[in-house]
Amino acid sequence: MTTAITLRGPHRTRPVRFLEEYRCDGWRVKLYGIAAAAERPREELVSAAKTVARRGLPAPAEASGDCPRYGASFIVVHDAADYGFVLVDWWAGENELHQRLFSCALDRVDALEPHRSPAVGCVWELAVIDFERRAWLRHVLANPAGPDLEAYFDEQAHDDV
Repeated sequence: MTTAITLRGPHRTRPVRFLEEYRCDGWRVKLYGIAAAAERPREELVSAAKTVARRGLPAPAEASGDCPRYGASFIVVHDAADYGFVLVDWWAGENELHQRLFSCALDRVDALEPHRSPAVGCVWELAVIDFERRAWLRHVLANPAGPDLEAYFDEQAHDDV
């Protein structure tokens, strides 16, 4: 038996854009933006995302032990049709991506809180995650010359998904 999927409408591409690289409490962060109805997310949501990153990223940025961290992070700010979403991701344990997902009502960007469902991301957000996975593999894990964080940070996604 096949389950019917009801779509709200045809797929519409959204711009996935690298916005900037910045530093946050010892973290080096690639900041991405996605918007349902514009070229980039609203500036107030981007600003709120930077604030929530301080809550979402673990301290210290670089740590050793069972699950080391390298101070390498990327954040996705999605001004979606129904909510504002912020995905705070960081690399740890050599090949693991860790994430905290925050959301807010579109008219309450100052109220970003941990998302209430176990979601990982939508098709547009997953495009950034896939891009970053490939960049991490290419420049850190499979680089014949050894891990190159500079090359990883120099590569950024710009696409319409």
